[in-house]
Amino acid sequence: MNHDQNRPPRLRLLMAFALVVTGIGSPAVAADTAPGSGPIIDLRYRHEAVDDAAFTRNANADTVRLRLGYRWVFASAWQIRVDGEHVQGLFGQHYNSTANGKTTYPVVADPESSELNQAWIGYSGEQWQSRLGRQQVMLDNQRFFGNVGWRQNEQTFDALFAGHTFSGGGPTIGYTYLDRALRVFGHDNPNPLLGEWSLSGNLIHAEQALPFGSLSAYAYLVENNSIATLSTRTLGLRWTGKHPLGDNTLGWALEWSDQSDYANNPLSQSARYHLIEPSLQIRGLTIKAGWEVLGGNGRYGFSTPYATLHAFNGWADRFLSTPVDGLDDRYFGLSGKIGQSGRVSWSTTYHDFRADQGGDAYGHEFDASIGYRFNARFSGLLKAADYHSDGYGSDVRKLWASVEYRY
Repeated sequence: MNHDQNRPPRLRLLMAFALVVTGIGSPAVAADTAPGSGPIIDLRYRHEAVDDAAFTRNANADTVRLRLGYRWVFASAWQIRVDGEHVQGLFGQHYNSTANGKTTYPVVADPESSELNQAWIGYSGEQWQSRLGRQQVMLDNQRFFGNVGWRQNEQTFDALFAGHTFSGGGPTIGYTYLDRALRVFGHDNPNPLLGEWSLSGNLIHAEQALPFGSLSAYAYLVENNSIATLSTRTLGLRWTGKHPLGDNTLGWALEWSDQSDYANNPLSQSARYHLIEPSLQIRGLTIKAGWEVLGGNGRYGFSTPYATLHAFNGWADRFLSTPVDGLDDRYFGLSGKIGQSGRVSWSTTYHDFRADQGGDAYGHEFDASIGYRFNARFSGLLKAADYHSDGYGSDVRKLWASVEYRY
């Protein structure tokens, strides 16, 4: 692509900057705290079935993902990681992968692909950390930036990260420069805007431990050179924590953000976000309630295009893009483990979706999952989502069954 022609000089400048901020040879930098050298092996098979009332055909996708690589720890606190992945469809493609042209089926966004997943050099000391290259970017709970690990082809970024932890209980401050987003739809997707986005992003994230919990402050300034209307500035605060109540534990997450248009965005955009999520853990059972609002004004809805979206607003993925009237998601969930070994884990969540502006009903959804860890490397998962429309989109039911091996 033409917009990539100036990337090599820029990345050389980023490498020089990374060498400066990590303080090579500085006696204040501690020894390596990174995991040891070794191979990376991740094999996952998954069946996904989709019954969408908007389609006459149901989707049935059987896919396998193999990720292979190597992590090399060398010198003092330095490491290199390189891994690639291949996604393969099995037993015929009775689904719309976004790349196979089978648009009469519902979407299962796991197209066949072979690509470089991560390739970076990094430094990890007691106070300084940095990484340069293709990498995961996962901030807080991944509501704004995540690796979308649920999909077979995860999301990574060509990026520079530099972070510093201040001594004496001071804050941790991190800076990430984003040059490119490699999206879950695969590098070889026939639609180039599904495959990757050219970015000029500056992410600043600070976290401070408090007597009760932890407070994060962030400023995400992202210019999207591929889709200008996704260029936004997002400023926010997030407070999370846990506190013992006798034999039980009270938890909470509170968050507020303000978003506006930025840089090359041709539109005037403004929206706010807030989250209130208390939880209570009682003898291994976790009870969670939540109220999450992505604001909308009838022209624009609060945007989180780089998030791990599947983890939010229901597993049926009806709200991967925020409606222009916004989204008011009120939910209640239970989760826990079965047996003393803790190998069996389960969760259920109920969502009620409405418009932020006007309060019109969108729909409601019930999600449930059960997982079993056979051993430290091998696990299985059953998962289901049932969305009932009250006027937004169509009814949809989804079912997943998967097994995964990680080394």
